[in-house]
Amino acid sequence: MSTLVEKIKAIEDEMARTQKNKATSAHLGMLKAKLAKFKRELITPKSGGGGAGEGFDVAKTGDARIGFVGFPSVGKSTLLSNLAGVYSEVAAYEFTTLTTVPGVIRYKGAKIQLLDLPGIIEGAKDGKGRGRQVIAVARTCKLIFIVLDVLKPLGDKAIIEKELEGFGIRLNKKPPNITFRRKEKGGINLTCVVPQSELDLAAVKNILSEYRISNADIILKEESTCDDLIDIIEGNRVYIPCIYVLNKIDQISIEELDIIYRIPHCVPLSAHHRWNFDDLLEKMWDYLNLTRIYTKPKGQLPDFTAPVVLKEGDTTVEAFCNNLHKSILKDLKYALVWGKSVKYQPQRVGKEHILEDEDIVQIIKKH
Repeated sequence: MSTLVEKIKAIEDEMARTQKNKATSAHLGMLKAKLAKFKRELITPKSGGGGAGEGFDVAKTGDARIGFVGFPSVGKSTLLSNLAGVYSEVAAYEFTTLTTVPGVIRYKGAKIQLLDLPGIIEGAKDGKGRGRQVIAVARTCKLIFIVLDVLKPLGDKAIIEKELEGFGIRLNKKPPNITFRRKEKGGINLTCVVPQSELDLAAVKNILSEYRISNADIILKEESTCDDLIDIIEGNRVYIPCIYVLNKIDQISIEELDIIYRIPHCVPLSAHHRWNFDDLLEKMWDYLNLTRIYTKPKGQLPDFTAPVVLKEGDTTVEAFCNNLHKSILKDLKYALVWGKSVKYQPQRVGKEHILEDEDIVQIIKKH
């Protein structure tokens, strides 16, 4: 393990020493590709090791999963127990929570699982502490809450972001708009739809040579960096929205609070005094981007108590049917929809129709 960590350290040192300019960009790209490969080897455990960490394999329940990530003793457990009424051991010393503690809240009809992950320490991505298992669970979340102490937020924020980035988690980012296609022969073809300042053919070839790829088509559809291209080649990156929860605001002044409110993706609150929880829940709902669909049995009023919750990106009538039961789709003749997604109330639609939040759907079966 130490040799890999040493190799990573050596590359990071060389990158820090190298001046950034047009002449060195191809060399830096190659170093970044090497770094990404070593990091992947470091975090992909070799087969045949010990079993999974006790308490980390938490069953997925509910419509979405949110992970609380942060340093020890910033108030994650207090926040979880006050939000969900779950008892996660709370004390004033570091490393109180040693395994994942799940809790569930109901919000706007959706069932949301909250995971209190053990405190992340610096160097988790190098296999220190339980960090590797913690971040493996964080990768499966739909949203991440990074809980920070309001008195020392920036240093902690930078360290946690670096740890998560090292594990292939990209926070509040969209996947790069790059098409990458391997082929049998024909060399490397680079097409730039928009002008590029960092990536040129030499830099791309250098990065690809590190992965032993000598035949590929690459189309850059937006201004891209070496890191973007490496993310696409590696292919194991997850893009997760993130909210920074600044806890312990009872220890700062109103003027400081006003400044904090201007920071994007941030919610200041006090877990101990339960201040500003409603703001956090509202922002959480926006970032989860869930779609609630109400069912309407024939000849009855719609059931507004238990909506069917669909994930972002797949809100068709087909997804709605599969969510209820796999056999419904076979018998579907058409669906009647009331709501924002249709022009007429109700309107007949097929299985490809895309539903919107709080639509009402009635399934009409074939006879």
